[in-house]
Formats: sequence, structure tokens, C-alpha cells
Amino acid sequence: MEYLVAVILGLVVAGFATTTGFDRDRAFYPTILIVIASYYSLFAVMGGSRYSTLGIEIAVGLVFSGLAVLGFKKSMWFAAAGIAGHGFFDFFIHHAIVTNPGMSVWWPGFCGTIDIVLGGWLAICLWKSGRKFRRKIIPGSIARVHCKFSRNTDQVLGSLIT
Repeated sequence: MEYLVAVILGLVVAGFATTTGFDRDRAFYPTILIVIASYYSLFAVMGGSRYSTLGIEIAVGLVFSGLAVLGFKKSMWFAAAGIAGHGFFDFFIHHAIVTNPGMSVWWPGFCGTIDIVLGGWLAICLWKSGRKFRRKIIPGSIARVHCKFSRNTDQVLGSLIT
């Protein structure tokens, strides 16, 4: 059941972000990646885990946060790979490296699925754009990425707003 809920919720979140324009801001998906990665540290604290568990969760969270920063500063492909990669981490790696008593048994399936949906959504947006979305550093500017799916235009609008 957690897989179905995660697919639906992932599509709703991505669709809502696109419809409202929240994903126009380049920081949107990297911020999602940082928040996703921080949940495990929160679970470790909530579950009264040992310091070693919390340390592992923080270290892993920092790796994904690093991908988020690269996604924001260099290429949004890092953010897409980080979000989807966190989903694969949830399914195949997390349980092998740490036991986190604060995490619900259904959480890895839910989180892994929604991560893959959101990472896939962003990857499709980037792929459809045909652009690399490298951030141009111009003082006072905000780089934007927007995923727009419509009948007239199935492309990502990438623009630099001054």
C-alpha cells in the first residue's frame, strides 16, 4: 500500500509544483533532496538511537545534501540523480548499513518510491528540455527551471531572470 500511496503523492506533488510554478525556482528540487535526506536523522533521534546510528544517518544525509548543492550550483542533473538515487538507497542499501529504530517499517518502501517518482519527474523535465541547465553566475540573477507539460508545449522552460 505504501508504494501506491507514494506514486500517487509523488505525482501530485510534482504536478502541483509544476502547475503553481513552485518548480520554476532552481532551488526547489535541491531543497526537496536535502529535506528527504534529513528525515533519517530525525528518525534516529525520535527512536532514541545510539550515537553511531545518528552519525551514520548524518553522514549519509550530508552526501545527498552535497548532491543537492551540486544540483543547484552546477547542473540540475545532480539533483535528479540524487533524488532518484536516494530512492535506490532506501530500497537496497540503508537496511544493510544501519538499523534505525525510529523508522516505521513501511517508510523505506514509501520514501524509496516517492523519491524515484520525483527524481524521474525532474529527469524527464530536464531530458525534454534538451538543455544542460548549468547555472550562469550573474550578480542579482536567479536561475530557474520549470517543467511544463501541456498539449501545446512538452518542454521545460529554462530561463535566467534578472
